[in-house]
Parts: sequence; structure tokens; C-alpha cells
Amino acid sequence: MFNKFTKKHIFACIFGANILLSAQMLSAQTPLQYPATQKVQQTDTYFGTKVEDPYRWLEASDAPETAQWVKSQNKVTFDYLDKIPFRGKIRERLEKVWNYPKIGSPFQEGDFFYFYKNNGLQNQSILYRYPAGKTENDAEEFLNPNTLSKEGIVALGGTSFSKNQEYFAYMTSKGGSDWQKIEIMHTKSKKKLADKVEWVKFSGISWYKNGFFYSKYDAPAEGKMLEAKNEYHKIYYHTLGEAQSEDVLIFENKEKPLRNFGARVTSDEKYLIISASEGTSGDEIYIKDLSNPNAEFKTLISGFNKEAGIIDNIGDKFLLLTNENAPKYKLVLADLNTTSAQWKTIIPEQKSVLQSVSFVNNRLVANYLRDANSAIVVHDVDGKVLHEVKLPALGTASGFGGKKDQKEVFYSFTSFTYPPTIYKYNIETNISTLYRQAQIDFKFEEYETKQIFFKSKDGTSVPMFVVHKKGLKLNGKNPTYLYGYGGFNISLTPSFSVTLVPFLENGGIYVMVNLRGGAEFGEEWHTNGMLLKKQNVFDDFIASAEYLIKNKYTSKDYLAIAGGSNGGLLVGACMTQRPELFKVALPAVGVLDMLRFHKFTIGWAWVVEYGSSERNEAEFKNLLKYSPLHNLKSGVQYPATLVKTADHDDRVVPAHSFKFISELQAKHKGNNPVLIRIDEKAGHGAGKPTSKLIDEWADTWAFVLYNMGLSF
Repeated sequence: MFNKFTKKHIFACIFGANILLSAQMLSAQTPLQYPATQKVQQTDTYFGTKVEDPYRWLEASDAPETAQWVKSQNKVTFDYLDKIPFRGKIRERLEKVWNYPKIGSPFQEGDFFYFYKNNGLQNQSILYRYPAGKTENDAEEFLNPNTLSKEGIVALGGTSFSKNQEYFAYMTSKGGSDWQKIEIMHTKSKKKLADKVEWVKFSGISWYKNGFFYSKYDAPAEGKMLEAKNEYHKIYYHTLGEAQSEDVLIFENKEKPLRNFGARVTSDEKYLIISASEGTSGDEIYIKDLSNPNAEFKTLISGFNKEAGIIDNIGDKFLLLTNENAPKYKLVLADLNTTSAQWKTIIPEQKSVLQSVSFVNNRLVANYLRDANSAIVVHDVDGKVLHEVKLPALGTASGFGGKKDQKEVFYSFTSFTYPPTIYKYNIETNISTLYRQAQIDFKFEEYETKQIFFKSKDGTSVPMFVVHKKGLKLNGKNPTYLYGYGGFNISLTPSFSVTLVPFLENGGIYVMVNLRGGAEFGEEWHTNGMLLKKQNVFDDFIASAEYLIKNKYTSKDYLAIAGGSNGGLLVGACMTQRPELFKVALPAVGVLDMLRFHKFTIGWAWVVEYGSSERNEAEFKNLLKYSPLHNLKSGVQYPATLVKTADHDDRVVPAHSFKFISELQAKHKGNNPVLIRIDEKAGHGAGKPTSKLIDEWADTWAFVLYNMGLSF
């Protein structure tokens, strides 16, 4: 589940004309023989309503019986995929277009600039550095995660340099797990220290003096690492050179097991800031004066009814980004000694959503969303507008981070039909200089992007981006990939993704919808797609499909819907509510059992977004009404479905997908295949090796085109 600790995910092309497969070939397909999935007697009662759960045993992800079930399901799926004649050609094209250097924006630490680079097909990106005053050509390898496992399944996570840049701390995870460990190395010699901090989850690394603060859970019981409920998050301080057993407990709440805590130190090392949350929305903030050994934590923000985050401090006051009485956010100067009503507003709420603020060179660089496109505005410390950064097109800009005294920073820009590009930006002169643009084997100039606003079921105007070749004929026969998310206050903004190249080159249309539940238009947009209003999200997605069909972009025979995590729920709900509307459904790592999601790993944190089947009857009835697992009906022909999950997903545990496909295979009628693709040694998606990504997308596009009666 994508949440506030890991917010932001990626998505994001095939030559030749679309070729219809013969009608005889498609009609000759016979129903697949699916593995017989055992049913058990399991009935739960919610507020007097009995609900059967015959596949409960599949929740034991590490059980031998589950492993055998995974093996049998994968055999059917890959036997089917192996028979698609053009699957290999799609993979060849993906590998070719994927094979270009991918370079991240440089950032300065001490006497060096650091940047991430993947030469093309490396499983994980490598961290490089070069001396200030030099260039990339003088770069040396600093940390290579590809050397940490033969299969490329160990990924680099969060990193942090000590204040004097003498030490570098980094987190790694294996097989896509959210569990991480922290290790440390000398920046000068690149030699690793003996220090090792384990069972870290949803944490940063914040240096202070001769160590750092981090967040962790207690180690899970043996054999329960995947699904055990994560409770009692704690903050510790680790001193360099000491064993983890000696780490000092800094903060916990024994009375509130379902809270998460994050720690960071202000840039002047005067204050320790603790951010607390009871889910994926809402924050409390506690602050401790580190210059006073006897100081206690003071509460700056109380209650969990608002979003708030500290940018940095100015003396004894704090730059705070908040949506309190400002649904589209504002920046204030907060004071521990006064009430929020007395705080000075630095950047007031605007028509556009204020996403983030960077504090560099005594300037405030504000990143806004205008109709889901980036706008960057530079203010002085009093909030006066100095200038707006001129961006090359409508799209997404990110970066602008740096030290308080830096005059130049880097930012990246991308859009659906604009290659990922890095710029160096001078904050004082407001001049952007091209630093590097990705060289990709794709003819960007042959494609166009439109932003279309359509009406949802209740009359709400909802935008979507439509990407396709120029000169597209609106004849209702264009293969279309409709993607959405719609939740957790997360925005979907324009970006280029190499995964789309084969589909676009093959005449496909890519559509991304900015559904309610996201952050594109502020907190009101978010709240109108959560809890008892969650159905609005599904209505928006269905309305976008109906618009595309009505306006001849596509038809129900050429329409695929896709989404991951909360977007997997979106696909599951829409395919069960309107099965006749879509040809293909692709729910990935989805939250599909809405009655039990809160019982595993970090699922409890999603209750603020979804509600709970156990909290009250109204929420139970609402969840039951749209829960994909519980709304599959016997005798219905569902779209050709490829459920995608991974055997080590400890965010949205694979049991969601296991139970859903079992029920779907039992109830589905007709020849459309309903399959599950279970990745091995992989998780929710973050850190997945390049080789696995290419395999997954080759299988996905082969499945989509084949079931639309098209070729490649």
C-alpha cells in the first residue's frame, strides 16, 4: 500500500500496425483448467451479518500448502503466456528501449557531488560521486547495490550523510520488503563500519553528533515476517561504534500501538522533531530543544485532523507546511509559545495546491500543482513572490533541494511526451541551464498529450491525460490502457515511462485519470474520495471509460484498466461493478479484501482512508458494498484478468490477490482467462530489479493485446 512514508510511485512503447487476430483463433480458445483451490469452513459475523471466507488458509503466505498453490497457479499462467506468439518480440523491444543511461539529479555533500546512475539494464542504480569543480566524467563509483546479491534483489533505500560528511548511512532491503537495515561507511575511504541496525521500517536517518535517530518495530516472530501486524513503532538513537543492543530508546507510546513516529534534526542541530501519525492522513508534531539536556518534548501540532510538516527552523520558530484552515495548503511560521491563531502566514493558500517547499539560499522554492501540472514559484523568507521558474512544457518538476547557503540547485522535469531532463537552476538569477537529457529510442515528436475534463456520475468535473500518436483516428478500435489510483492524498502527474513505449508505438492510447481521493486539487478532493465517499472514486473511473467509448477513442472490446496497490482496489471494484465495460483488467498488488486488510503488517494505517469493518456498522456496510473479493458473482463473464502480485509483498500482503483470484476462478463464466502472476523474491514494487520489470511488462502487454485480438 502506497502510504505517507513511501508516497510516490512510478509508472510510466512497439512498432507496427495493429493486426487483428483471426476470429477463428480467438473463438477457438477453450476455458482454461484452473487449479482446484481448497475451501474451508470459515464464517465471520460483522454487526449481525455473516460473511464466509473460504480461502482464509491462503493468508498463511509462508505455509507449504500456500507455496504449492502458488506454484500450480503460476504454471497455468506462464503456460498461457508462453503460447502468445509475439510475447518475445515485445520483450525484445522493451529491453532495447530500456537500455539507455538513467541519471538522477546531482546533490552536494561536502566537497563532492553525488548522483544515481543506471547504465541501462543494470538491476539497481549505482551511487556515484565527483569532486566539486569537476564533472560527471570524473565520477567514481561510491556504492553499488548490484554487488549485494547475485539476483539484483537487494535495493538501496534511504541515505544520509553526517553533518561533517565524514560518514554515510544507507538502508537496504531484500526482495522488495519494507523491512530494512542500516549500515554505515566512511565517505573518504568508502570502507564499511561494523555497525548494523536491523528491523527498521518506515524510517529516515537523521544524524546528530556521533550517531543518528531512526525508527523501528520489534523483530517479528519467526515465520511471521510477511503478515505480522506492525505495532509499537519506536524511535532510537544509535551511536557509531556501538552494537544495536546499546541503542537508546528516545520515543514511544506504550498506550497507542497503532501509531508511527519519524524523527529528524533541524539543519542547525538545535531541535529534534518527532512527527506522529495514526494512519496515512493527519499528523502530530513534538519538538525537543537539544541544546538543553533537561528539555522535554513540547507539542506543536496536536490531534490528527490536519496534515503538517516542518520545512526547517528560523531561530526558535518553524516553517510549517499545513492544511489547517487551508485545504490547498499554506506555509506559516510557527511558534511553540503561541497558539496557531497567532502564527504568521508566510505563503497564504492559493488556487493551486502547494505540494512542497524547499528552503535554500534564504529563499522559499514552492512547488504547486495547477490542474495536475507543476508550477514552481520562488519567494523570499517573508513570502514575497520573486519569480516563477519557466518550465519547458506542461509536466512534472521535482527537486530544488539543497543547503541553506546554496545558490544553485538541480531539478528534474518530465512529461508523457518529454524525455526526463535535469536542469541546473540559479535561484538568484532565475536561470535554468540544461544539465542532461535522457537519450531514448523513442520518437517523442510523433506523439501528443491532451488534458480532457469529463463529468462524473454526480456531475463533478474530473480531468484525465490522454496520450497517443498524432493523427489518431477516433474509430472506436484503438487499444486503450486506462490507469488510475484515487486515494491517500497522492497526486498522479505527467511523466514519461519506458514501460509504455511498446504499447504507444503499437497504436495504443494511454490514459491517466486524476480521480477523487488524490491530492491534485487539495484536501477537499481527497476527502470526497475516502471513507463513506469511496464510491466516488470508482464512479469517476467508470465515467472516464464511458467518455472514451462515447467519443470513439476506443470501445469495450479494446479497453484495459490498470492500477496498483490502492489502484488495484480501484480495478477490482470497477471490474466487479461493471464487468461488461472492460475487455482486460489488471489489478496489481491490490487491496482486495476490504474486511480484513487492517489485520496485516501496516494495513491498520489505512483505516483513516477506508474505514474499518470492525469500527462501526456504517463503515462495515460501505466496505462490504464495494470490496472486490466479496462482490464477485457466479455466472458472470468478467474481463480477461491478470492479477499481479509478489510472494514477499509485506505492504499489501499477497493473500488479497490469492483469495480474489480463487473466488474469481470459481465464479467466472466464459472463455476470458482469469489468471494470477506471482513474482518470486519480490515485494510491493519498490526496488524491483530491471530484469523482473522487463519480464513483467512483456507479459502484461502480451496479455493485453492478445485478449483484444491484436498482435505486435
